[in-house]
Amino acid sequence: MARTLTEASALLHRITVSALFACALASSRAALADNPIVQTSYTADPAPVIFGDTLYLYTSHDEDVTVNDFFTMNDWRLYSTVDMVNWTDHGSPAGYKTFSWGTGDAWAPQGATRNGKYYLYVPINNSTGAKIGVAVADDPAGPYTDPLGKALVSTGSGDIDPTVFIDDDGQAYLYWGNPNLWYVKLNADMISYQGNPTKVNLTTAGFGTRSNSDRATAYVHQASIGVEHQ
Repeated sequence: MARTLTEASALLHRITVSALFACALASSRAALADNPIVQTSYTADPAPVIFGDTLYLYTSHDEDVTVNDFFTMNDWRLYSTVDMVNWTDHGSPAGYKTFSWGTGDAWAPQGATRNGKYYLYVPINNSTGAKIGVAVADDPAGPYTDPLGKALVSTGSGDIDPTVFIDDDGQAYLYWGNPNLWYVKLNADMISYQGNPTKVNLTTAGFGTRSNSDRATAYVHQASIGVEHQ
């Protein structure tokens, strides 16, 4: 059927608009990451850290089968991204068996870097007495090894949830603990520290008031959020 110039122009306009809309929709979809970003295993305790131009996400990992009706966590997992949309699964960089003295409970980790090395600070052995260990690697994805053959630090109770902060003057700190907050000043080697662990006084002025009565403050220790290491 023949069309007038006006009808043809209107049809071309509709086709062009439809094509532009389709392109815009495709572009919008391409810019969205699938959620959750990890869909092939049970993960918790995300600890993001930026090394160079890449964000690495260390996580704990719940096994598919629970033992003794409690957290069954044998290793840590690692994911990375350069655009917050597309993620690379690096598998397991380490587990509690990385440590010869490990007995289980691979809980919330934290990564850091210094001097061209990468460090993974982890709490293990909660069932037999929680302690903080440190493992070292030449690459963020490992493999990590235990340089000490023993715990880095232990106060006797609640030694979980470690995180690392490197101040502008270069001093590195290791913080950890739940329900109490502890810290040490790490030496330049990142696997030893100065003095004894210091317990931080938790006040409602500093940490807020908890809504229930089991603890006075709202302190909950978590891994650092998006810490950048040069």
